[in-house]
Amino acid sequence: IYMPNGVAMNFKGVNYWKPKTEGKDFEFSQILKPLEGFRDRLSVHSGLSHHQADVLDDGANGDHTRGTSSWLTGVHPKHTEGADILNGISADQLAANHLGKETALPSLELAIDLSYLAGNCENGYSCVYMNTLSWSSATTPLPTENNPRIVFERLFGDGGTSAARLAQARENQSILDSINAEIGRLLKTLGPGDRTKVNDYVDSVREVERRIQSAEKNAATSVLPHLDRPMGIPDRFDQHVSLMYDMVSLAFRADLTRVVTFMLGRELNFRTYPEIGITEGHHGLSHHGDDAAKLAKYATLGTYQAQLFANFLGTLKASSDGEAGSVLDQSTFLYGAGLSNPNLHAHMDLPIVVVGGGLKGGGHLRSPAETPMTNLLVSMLGHSGIEVDRL
Repeated sequence: IYMPNGVAMNFKGVNYWKPKTEGKDFEFSQILKPLEGFRDRLSVHSGLSHHQADVLDDGANGDHTRGTSSWLTGVHPKHTEGADILNGISADQLAANHLGKETALPSLELAIDLSYLAGNCENGYSCVYMNTLSWSSATTPLPTENNPRIVFERLFGDGGTSAARLAQARENQSILDSINAEIGRLLKTLGPGDRTKVNDYVDSVREVERRIQSAEKNAATSVLPHLDRPMGIPDRFDQHVSLMYDMVSLAFRADLTRVVTFMLGRELNFRTYPEIGITEGHHGLSHHGDDAAKLAKYATLGTYQAQLFANFLGTLKASSDGEAGSVLDQSTFLYGAGLSNPNLHAHMDLPIVVVGGGLKGGGHLRSPAETPMTNLLVSMLGHSGIEVDRL
């Protein structure tokens, strides 16, 4: 879960983000205070850095872009605004390759802001780098979805009942049966080169078939309350975020996916939050210039975001997962940002929290300065049964 434009870090003795003390008995900072109820399963990490998000040899300011694109990949993106984008596979997709084999959707990529921007978004960097956290390969960014109604339909089809979802899956299967018959006739007319292309397509169709079979299984066994499709995108930020969190909760409860990324906004966005008294644009306010009043207001925004996250965690904690306990007991979340002090565009000492039922609360953990954040990502993957040597 990604916060854009960094957070209000500590300033002149005021602990906005980082707790004053280390260890399990730390005092929660202002922004993290809403998460205090999850102390037993929460760790605040200090000292982690992403220096692959630094400028290196690019010769161009693009810290917002690089902060997003490297957050889950640990890779310095290629400086281009064209189609020759190059990044790396992201940690969530390494997880999806392993955990997504048994679910209808290997992963779900969600956002609050639109992701259709193209071309140059920041000093010669393609907008693609800032549109998503998820990369299935070095050249394949996965698009995000910000409309709760579309997310609902991806998860449940036209209806939320088990019977409606089962009917939808069977209808999709009948379409694929027709496609397979057509492919069989087509292959008889093709040469070796074209056969290879079609066989690659067939492999993709088989993956869709696998997902449909999984959907049929889930529809027949999962018990969910009656669900109505959301009308669309709410006007208020908190309502929009909460609705997207609801989609994640439902997806986990129905075991439709086990891997989700969620962007609470794009970097450089100018969203305002009048419901909490913030009328300045998000990005503009993040460049607070060490002005105490602006910093305090930016901390209010960070606290607001954390409260919405805490509400979501509470929903999962109250949702039974049978003998395994609650849904939260079986989940792990990374919550943070690709920038620390946005006024400096800093990629060091990033604001990072890990929370979940599968982990014992570690308290406030301070790593040695310059420790790569990718170390944490590798550890989280290992905790989920996904062994990788490095990221």
